[in-house]
Amino acid sequence: MGEEWFYTLNLVLILFVAVDAVNPGCECLLFTETYGKDYGTFNSPDYPRPYPANINCLLYTFIADTDEIVEITFKDFEIYKAHLDCIGGDFLKIFLHLDKPEVDEYTPWSGFLCGGYTDIPHVLYSSGPNLVLEFHTHGATYNATGFIGTFRFIDKRMFRTDGQKLQGTVCDYQFISSNNTLSKGRFYSPRYPSSYPHNIRCAYRFRARMWERIRIVFEEVTLQKGDVSCLNRADVIKVHDGKSRQSPTIRVVCNEASILEIFSTGPDLYVEFLSDSETPGQGFKASFQFQPLPPPSPLNDTTPQTEPELSANDVSGKGDPTVQKQTADLETEIGVTVGAVMDALTVSPFEYLETTSPRVQLCPRAANCDLIVTSDGLKNGTVQSPGYPGPYPPRSTCRYDFQGRGKERVQLLFTDFALYHPSDDSKECESIDSLMAYVRTDGRLEKIDNFCGSSTPRPLMSNGPRLMLEFRGIYSSRYARGFKAVYSFTENFGIQSGKQVPDLPCAFWFNSTDAMEGIFHSPNFPGFYPRDTECHYFFNGVSGQRIRLQFAYFDVEGVSPCEANSASDYVEFSNFMARDRKYSRHCGQLQPFMVESDRKFFRVTFKSNDRLDGTGFNATFQFFEPEEASTTIRPTEKISTSISNYRCISLPQLIPFFFILQIIIS
Repeated sequence: MGEEWFYTLNLVLILFVAVDAVNPGCECLLFTETYGKDYGTFNSPDYPRPYPANINCLLYTFIADTDEIVEITFKDFEIYKAHLDCIGGDFLKIFLHLDKPEVDEYTPWSGFLCGGYTDIPHVLYSSGPNLVLEFHTHGATYNATGFIGTFRFIDKRMFRTDGQKLQGTVCDYQFISSNNTLSKGRFYSPRYPSSYPHNIRCAYRFRARMWERIRIVFEEVTLQKGDVSCLNRADVIKVHDGKSRQSPTIRVVCNEASILEIFSTGPDLYVEFLSDSETPGQGFKASFQFQPLPPPSPLNDTTPQTEPELSANDVSGKGDPTVQKQTADLETEIGVTVGAVMDALTVSPFEYLETTSPRVQLCPRAANCDLIVTSDGLKNGTVQSPGYPGPYPPRSTCRYDFQGRGKERVQLLFTDFALYHPSDDSKECESIDSLMAYVRTDGRLEKIDNFCGSSTPRPLMSNGPRLMLEFRGIYSSRYARGFKAVYSFTENFGIQSGKQVPDLPCAFWFNSTDAMEGIFHSPNFPGFYPRDTECHYFFNGVSGQRIRLQFAYFDVEGVSPCEANSASDYVEFSNFMARDRKYSRHCGQLQPFMVESDRKFFRVTFKSNDRLDGTGFNATFQFFEPEEASTTIRPTEKISTSISNYRCISLPQLIPFFFILQIIIS
């Protein structure tokens, strides 16, 4: 009874009118006020009981002020889905882009909603002050309960782009750093937070001063759902490291994403937004900042420096009047001489010590080993634990923060690794001396691995321009040398073969005119491949040639059929630039297999998400002229051997394997 009274009261608070002038036969519920509350409510007839059959046309019309937009949020939704596209059965038609609060049979709509709560967007926005929902039902309702939601009116100026709109354009903006402009701000896709228009091209041009660089963060990106390669998406965001779209592409964004951070290498950055799909998404919201370049290190030395060990004479400050005075003040405060404390010292001066005086506590002096390494200085160098190659001091905590620019990724190759490890042979790295690696995912630091003991870690690579290491030397020992690693800010994702394509962040051409055979592999192989990465390998032969790929090792995180609903990374094959339905995606741990193309062109695409990691793949390619073109994919099976026992196989070592494989195939 209480629910029925609530919904009856809600309908009393809105204006119920017949709109014969707009669409004869339609009834209209008009929502113009929230009556002092943060939001109002709306619902289908008879909710939460099943809605009536044969509702010809019921309009829900929301009208805000001229400087406002409408936000509606569905709390529950169930409309019987008779057809996949919702047309022909029961449906809710939505109108988000209206100049006037009225619709007829000629008014362009934004889409149709039907099905369950998981089938629809939960929040919708108008691009102006008007929004209309048109509800239709037919025969039996199959006990579908309809919908309930909330609405509110929000200030449209919250989504204003902080740049100068270029005259004569629909959505081109420029952002120039000067004494009279903002050093940071925001920019949005057209109509944001409502859906962007179909078939549109927008440009956002950023120009910093010579001593500045540009930082962009795409906070939310909602173009289309799915895990389709950006190469095959109609709606994309392209970021160019320069003044125009002819500048090198450093990032391509499609589908859905959040908190993507980009740094320019120079004072210019060019962002273009391309929309050509039939189903536009919400778009994007982003922030920008003009940042001054960090001051260069006078020695360009990135080796962490530790403070010298102290002796009793050092602490007493003999020969230095300033230190002597500070020491005397300290002795007066704690009630004991520093010399007496040092005489009683039986453990390392880095450890805590309590004397007979409860006010005395010598704290460990943290080694000066926190380090920020940017690609504005050296593109490569070494980092190491404090005191290396000698033992690191106990209770050491060091952070090594790496930041690249443009399409650069941070790659680390460990050359030595020996941390103190207890004798219980535990393989867990918690609460003992360890080195942890972090990347930024969705705006937060996420640990991707933890290393301890004396096993040399695999190579590491960041998922974007940043990577952080945290070293915790809790115990140490005279045998614990610590670690040493070579870092590099690389633009080729650790892929040394092929010719890199400037129009895509990670793409490589392999032409038969350059080499008839060779090796290619996933980013950072044999280390774990980076997350949120898409790489393309294009093989192009001359007329009559085909391409044969032999995968000797394959470990790509995922579960067949390697789709988004299983959060799978994947490798995709195609005889075209577009997706080729002839080939299924490959993921998981697979036995060696072979693929042959049908044409002189072949594409291999590797795509990882932001979840788990694998060690990727290692493969060889060969251009050949077959007597009869054929396509072969070897059956895939689970690998029974441990990944840790794998070692890289060179091309000469693979020749006997190829010979035996050819005998089996023939």
